[in-house]
Amino acid sequence: MKNYNKQIVLKSVFLLSTIFFVLKGNAQQLEILIEEALKNSPEIQKFELQYSIVSEKVNEVNTIPNTEFGVGYFVSEPETRIGAQRFRVSVKQMLPWFGNITARENYISSLADAKHEDIVITKRKLMTKVSQSYYVLYAIKAKQEVLNENVNLLKTYETLALTSVEIGKASAVDVLRLQMRQNELEQLLDVLSQQFLAEQTNFNKLLNRDKGIEVTLVNELMMPSEDFEINSENLALHPELMKYDKLYQSVEQSEFLNQKESSPMIGFGLDYIHVEKRPNMDFSDNGKDIIMPMVSLSIPIFNNKYKSQTRQNRLQQQEIEAQKQERLNVLETILDKAINDRISARINNATQTKNLKQAKDAEDILIKSYETGTIDFNDVLDIQELQLKFQMNQIESVKNYYVKTTIINYLAQQ
Repeated sequence: MKNYNKQIVLKSVFLLSTIFFVLKGNAQQLEILIEEALKNSPEIQKFELQYSIVSEKVNEVNTIPNTEFGVGYFVSEPETRIGAQRFRVSVKQMLPWFGNITARENYISSLADAKHEDIVITKRKLMTKVSQSYYVLYAIKAKQEVLNENVNLLKTYETLALTSVEIGKASAVDVLRLQMRQNELEQLLDVLSQQFLAEQTNFNKLLNRDKGIEVTLVNELMMPSEDFEINSENLALHPELMKYDKLYQSVEQSEFLNQKESSPMIGFGLDYIHVEKRPNMDFSDNGKDIIMPMVSLSIPIFNNKYKSQTRQNRLQQQEIEAQKQERLNVLETILDKAINDRISARINNATQTKNLKQAKDAEDILIKSYETGTIDFNDVLDIQELQLKFQMNQIESVKNYYVKTTIINYLAQQ
């Protein structure tokens, strides 16, 4: 089972780092970071330790009741025909009914199987969180580059405006407007820098490393030309749902154990009584010690406890089935929303790309207007603002596409 789940995790890592990426640069970067996160995660280590503890309990239940030893000394020695009884030594061992210990082991093993699903779920969630944080960092970095380009563009326009002021074709107000717009963009740059540092801390802590370590990001993240195939039927095999199946099986094993524990217990024992010889008498059994083998049976006559446990197990199974159906409904809703949001991101990206091209065409027209001696710097600011808006939206749409893809991968990939 461990090897099977490990293969699932590695397969998901591969899908995240290759199929979902159309990158220019190092396509293996995120895969390496995800592997580092899986290796160093204290949360995963926590669940692995919990799994080990539950697994170890198999050895705990693989035992029989304590052997009972007893020693008694006759203060008032009872006289018998063959002599006086001095002391008594006894030993007794109760044994559970056939199959009882095996039932305990199976029950603990079923609990361990359910606990192991927590490890698989945690690994999937961590891979998703690392990937999403990576995309957020990329988007912030891309927006910073766009802002820097626009600041430089405004500086170019400022130079043109100063020249126009000198020849009387523009006013100082136009220059001031361009400068104020630069101040706004520089403010946005400062805000993005703080956001990047905060998200970098979040990313590094997901990898359980120092928050100040610089994250290497790809240079460009492109919108894929087509989407990968989604098999919604795989959702039924999702670890979050498989865990409920394992819990259901553990209740079945609990009921089987309950039936076994309601069976009798059989015990075997031996009593040894030391007898002293009677003085001044000579006969064959004089002073002969007494050895008495014993067999005992423990029967749970008042078994309301076990009947109640049976009813509780039945109700618990119904509860687990209801919880599984509820979680399935939630996961189906999340998957459907992620699919639709990813489609929306692709549509939005196409629209922003078209708008951006038209904004640049308008910018070229303005530049040509300057060459003819006429330019309206209000139009320059309007076009520049629109162009920045389209660029930011385009980056956001690409980020959203990949973020939604990680959610789809978490839910639908096996």
